[in-house]
Amino acid sequence: MSTTEIDRTTVVDVEGMTCGHCVQHVTTELSALENVKDVSVQLNAGGLSPVTVVSDVVLDDAAIRAAVDEAGYAVAAIHRD
Repeated sequence: MSTTEIDRTTVVDVEGMTCGHCVQHVTTELSALENVKDVSVQLNAGGLSPVTVVSDVVLDDAAIRAAVDEAGYAVAAIHRD
């Protein structure tokens, strides 16, 4: 019997990003979380920037918030499919 991998998608609304360097910092920190496969950012300078994180498992909210905080930004909301 084979196991089918199911990707988990989490969208994190991040406050405070204004440029490509901001995107790089957030992407680096979230990519470092265990089980993360992909991170993509839709930069909305001056507003909330949705960050889509694809992982093998459901990520812990506290770990997501800590990673974004480490990058120097704030999480406004976390959404899951």
